[in-house]
Amino acid sequence: MLRTYAGWFRLVAIAEACSWAGLLIAMGFKYGLGMPTGVTVLGWVHGLVFTGYVVTCLVVFSPLRWSFPVLVASLVASIPPLASVAFERWANGRGLLTWQESAEPTFWGRVAHVLRTLN
Repeated sequence: MLRTYAGWFRLVAIAEACSWAGLLIAMGFKYGLGMPTGVTVLGWVHGLVFTGYVVTCLVVFSPLRWSFPVLVASLVASIPPLASVAFERWANGRGLLTWQESAEPTFWGRVAHVLRTLN
């Protein structure tokens, strides 16, 4: 699972959704039962996993050859609870999580080329 870009993306998308769910449960404990400790811990964990999801989206969109609107959709999917898993399933159904061979350079390849020519 972790040998491909898609595998990493799936793992982080599921982790992000789980951390969201944990944070929502902790918020229920905080506001319903007056126990705020869970929000402190799970808020920190969710922030870390959320950041990991955003970084993963920015890393995998180029090798998987996502268009800019798909990248934006993946990033927006990190905001509503559990939407990252819904996006992962949608992208998998559309074949966006499969490696696509192309002679054309990737986005990050183009950025590297521009930076090299500017130097």
